[in-house]
Amino acid sequence: MTHLQNDPYQLLTEKQAAGLIHYSQRTLQNWRQRGGGPKYVKVSAKSIRYQRRDVLDWIEAHKRHHTA
Repeated sequence: MTHLQNDPYQLLTEKQAAGLIHYSQRTLQNWRQRGGGPKYVKVSAKSIRYQRRDVLDWIEAHKRHHTA
């Protein structure tokens, strides 16, 4: 594992972020349109990035201990 893979501030492409949470890129796109999913960075009109820290925080926020 390289240092960059441990860097919480690393910017991930949409494909990398989708792979990290095991969802499709299309799902991330849908979440952005509807206001869900991990926070993202809009680098330009056609360039979206996800900070590794935000993706990991999103995962933590969705952990559950029970179904209630």
